[in-house]
Amino acid sequence: MGKQALGKESSDTASGMRPQLLGKVRRQAAKVVGTLLKGDADRRASASIKSLIYAPSVVAKKATLALTCQTLKYLPVIKEVIGFTDLLSGKKKMPVELLYVLVCDLLFGQDVADTGDAERQVLTRKSALRAALARLLVKRNVSNAEGLLPPEVQNSGPAVPRYVRVNTLKMSTRKAITILRESIKDVEIDDLIQDLLVLPAGTDLHKHPLVLNGSIVLQGKASCMPAQALAPDCDWEVLDACAAPGNKTVHLAALMAGRGKVIACEINEKRAQRLQENVRLTGASNVTVRQQDFLTIDPTLPEFAKVRGILLDPSCSGSGTTVQRLDHLLPSAGADKNDDQEQERIEQLAKFQQTALLHALSFPSLEKVVYSTCSTHQRENEDVVMAVLPDAKAKGFELACPYPSWPHRGLPVFEGADLLLRTDAARDNMDGFFVALFVRKSSISTSIKPSDVLKSLATEGTIIDQDAKSSLQRRRKLKRQRKKEQQAINAKIN
Repeated sequence: MGKQALGKESSDTASGMRPQLLGKVRRQAAKVVGTLLKGDADRRASASIKSLIYAPSVVAKKATLALTCQTLKYLPVIKEVIGFTDLLSGKKKMPVELLYVLVCDLLFGQDVADTGDAERQVLTRKSALRAALARLLVKRNVSNAEGLLPPEVQNSGPAVPRYVRVNTLKMSTRKAITILRESIKDVEIDDLIQDLLVLPAGTDLHKHPLVLNGSIVLQGKASCMPAQALAPDCDWEVLDACAAPGNKTVHLAALMAGRGKVIACEINEKRAQRLQENVRLTGASNVTVRQQDFLTIDPTLPEFAKVRGILLDPSCSGSGTTVQRLDHLLPSAGADKNDDQEQERIEQLAKFQQTALLHALSFPSLEKVVYSTCSTHQRENEDVVMAVLPDAKAKGFELACPYPSWPHRGLPVFEGADLLLRTDAARDNMDGFFVALFVRKSSISTSIKPSDVLKSLATEGTIIDQDAKSSLQRRRKLKRQRKKEQQAINAKIN
């Protein structure tokens, strides 16, 4: 029986690996699988597959990731095949997640070498396991194990490009491209987000020197949209309400050229520590980290009197990131998402999001608020915005249009929803995100709709202020400078 496509990937990744290291990879994969399956069953998953794999303690990360994904992908088949044997009822029981990994490698990867008691136990049932898989293929009338999988697992969509944002606090975009092209053939500049680079899908940069020293940040395109939509002036004081792990925080710092002040709030101690580490790594010296619940901040205190912009990206269901998180490989991916437990979770999240957004709108000197989620649910997105609109308008705010040229807008559930922005994982080849931009009326003369895109806009995601011509002229000059720089970069690349 020939090895399957994903099995070949795992085999190629592990080829030439020492038996002792290969055994460690299998046990690492088993530990990750066990953590994910428990979290998925409890609906309390706090980490993605990739975040678990890229923990510092994990060695041979690429091989471990491949074997983990392979095991999860074929898990229903593996369970059925194991059911035809007595491996689960033997006297020497091994952890079930390790059994899944070993059987997966035996059937769809490379032969399991005799490197430990668990491997020997599986090898004693080698013939029975392969015979059971063969019978299953005949029973289902398919030619290979791929045909045994549900359609949503077989067709996981096109590979998403690797996006990296150049941290202009440390390095110019031109220099970053020059260095990256020494080892990567295709490096392009994104057409929407400034200083964002597009690399081939699957490019692994976790150990690249530019990542390790904070010169470039591994950040998806959709995740870059909120900070650029806020478009803070360099001398502003800005508050990132739910900041950890800090990619959007340091993005704000870079957009402000290291000037002004960014206050980054995070309630959780460990996440606040990680936020502080990212701030140090990226050289964002204009960021102040506060381990504090954003909702406990008193907007009337003098220290917050000058806050003019707030980025609110609160806890959400994360339903827009399931592809990037590889959550489609988990057992719950095929379950009914409308069950009472899931709906209650989304409802509680939406209530918190609404409270946080109302709190953000209460800061006295505020000019702009960006509300964003990585959720696809209307309840967390349009419904939250619609609920706070009356209070927002009473405080002098109205919706404005981030990225007017972006074609995909909010769901038409209320008048003005076309000013909202949505991205879709399948359609846009990036995470699913939602962005709403609130602007105080004194700062704008009109709300620009997608159909009213003006060629004189200096920067995507900004609103023309007819009472501030000098500001607009500065933005136009900045746009011309960026255009010249990108032309120079393209000329050098080509």
